[in-house]
This record gives sequence, C-alpha cells and structure tokens, in this order.
Amino acid sequence: MSDHEHADHAHEHPTWKQYKWVAIILGVITGLEVWIYYTPFKDSPYFVPTLLILSATKFAIVVMFYMHLRYDHKLFRALFTGPLLIAMSTIAALLFLFINRHHAVL
Repeated sequence: MSDHEHADHAHEHPTWKQYKWVAIILGVITGLEVWIYYTPFKDSPYFVPTLLILSATKFAIVVMFYMHLRYDHKLFRALFTGPLLIAMSTIAALLFLFINRHHAVL
C-alpha cells in the first residue's frame, strides 16, 4: 500500500476519554428518559415527541461514535444520513398528521 493510499484510509479514532464522555452523555439522556416516564409529564401531549427526540439524539450519538460514522468518508455519511433524514421527516409528518386528526375527532 502506497503512502497516498494509506493517507486516504487513515483517520482518527476516538480516544478513551471521548468514549467515556459519550457513555456519560448517553447515560444522562437515558436517565432523563426514565425520569420523564415516571413524572406527571407522562400525561402531557409532548411526552411522546420528547422521548422520540431524546431517542433520536442517542441514536445519532451511537452511530457517530460507536459505529465510527463521524470518521468515515463523507460519501458514506451522506449515504447514511440522507435516507435517515427522509425517513425521519416522513415519520414526523405522519406523527403531526395523526396528532391533528386525533384532536379534530375530539
């Protein structure tokens, strides 16, 4: 393998310190999700969207760090995040469609 090819494949990896902070952040978000579930906020109309946002945040963190997407080539990032954004937009649109329909029935 030539130096040029090696340079194309070489990329930085997270350090143990970064992994530690990612794990702490994921733990805090999970704790927040559990706390939200056991509070009166559970009866709020914002309960499900809040948990979905927190869950999506954890998903993004796991993909970026533990699956090393943050350190992959930009093409691979685009091939992953493009369809993901389309899927998330579709789910959000359906969620708002059914929320509005539910309120219209009441």
